[in-house]
Amino acid sequence: MKRLLFALSLLICLGMRAENYPYRSDCLWLTIPDHANWLYKTGEKAKIDVGVYFYGIPQEVEVNYEIGPDMMPSTQKGKTKLRNGHAIIDIGTMKKPGFLDLRLSATVGGKKYNHHVKVGFSPEKLTPYTKNPSDFDDFWQKILDEARRYPVSVTCEKVDKYTTDDFDCYLLKIKTDKRHSVYGYLTKPKKEGKYPVVLCPPGAGIKTIKEPMRNTYYAKNGFIRLEIEIHGLHPELSSETFKEISTAFSDGNEYLNNGLDNRDNYYMKHVYVACVRCIDYLTSLPEWDGKNIAVQGGSQGGGLSLITAALDPRVTVCVANHPALSDMAGYLDNRAGGYPHFNRMNGMLTEEKVKTMQYYDVVNFARRITCPTYLTWGYNDDTCPPTTSYIVWNLITAPKESLITPINEHWTSENTNYGQMLWIKEHLK
Repeated sequence: MKRLLFALSLLICLGMRAENYPYRSDCLWLTIPDHANWLYKTGEKAKIDVGVYFYGIPQEVEVNYEIGPDMMPSTQKGKTKLRNGHAIIDIGTMKKPGFLDLRLSATVGGKKYNHHVKVGFSPEKLTPYTKNPSDFDDFWQKILDEARRYPVSVTCEKVDKYTTDDFDCYLLKIKTDKRHSVYGYLTKPKKEGKYPVVLCPPGAGIKTIKEPMRNTYYAKNGFIRLEIEIHGLHPELSSETFKEISTAFSDGNEYLNNGLDNRDNYYMKHVYVACVRCIDYLTSLPEWDGKNIAVQGGSQGGGLSLITAALDPRVTVCVANHPALSDMAGYLDNRAGGYPHFNRMNGMLTEEKVKTMQYYDVVNFARRITCPTYLTWGYNDDTCPPTTSYIVWNLITAPKESLITPINEHWTSENTNYGQMLWIKEHLK
């Protein structure tokens, strides 16, 4: 009973910010696996204690459920009646490493509410579907050498609205190769000195850079931080303009399949290059301490952080949340693949495109990371599923630490984000 009350109070608190527990919802789902860490061995059965609370009162309602592998169609359906607000659902097991997803729905107060919970089966044994090309390193070295034939050029404008007594903020336009540029906000402490640098690549989408003011604790803790976009779009454009540009790419993220037929024409090639060229710029700053270079990001930004750490041996620490672009062709192995989920798009998992993906997939960069790495992911994530996050984690042979937050969908708390800055600080040379 104490465990139940503790879990209920914890989830209510999480509901204040968590996407999977909507703020101020009248209905609260409580799902408690019979293993506290939500992990099982293959062949071991998992049971979930399911409860529904309305205004905090246990409900005796009928719950419909489906059970299926992570991101895959359901293989089992059923229903159960809650007694005293809860019921035990036996979701079975898996013969191969992976995750099972219990998908729930119930009608309470005339409205339908949904929830889900994923548990893992020997995920430490998950391996990638994506192959490792023999010429991978030569391919990327040639691309970087070509880009570096053109010096990084930067236009810099001080942004008074983001400047404080503690730090200055600048809007940069960084030319990263012969054709492409990216924009970024650079924040650095006002106090004279030498500081570590942090590159923060963005999440997916065609959108403005999120306000630099949300991460002022980096500058206040003695970091120079560069938060970038990847499309060469001025971040001060109107929201209407960004919407129009995004609409031109249909769903706004279809740049991720642009040119995928050929490894030399893929859209993300210049993006990966841009991240390394941003490191070239940051290490040219007279205020850089000459030793410490961090990369930090989430989702697409998490994938780009891992990629940059692999491509640039100067990077000294890497922090990534639920990385996208990971084992993207995994669906061909009849299991979850990574964002952007090419299985949902017609004609995207052809032999030619899968071959291109091998040169851009995070799994093949994860193999090559040598710096200390900190990875965070949640199990209930349907954007960057736990299957692919575990695959990335399993491939990293460098010193590594993880923060696994099973209940999380595609989000991290502010405490987690601040803790990542502290982790970087603890790993300075």
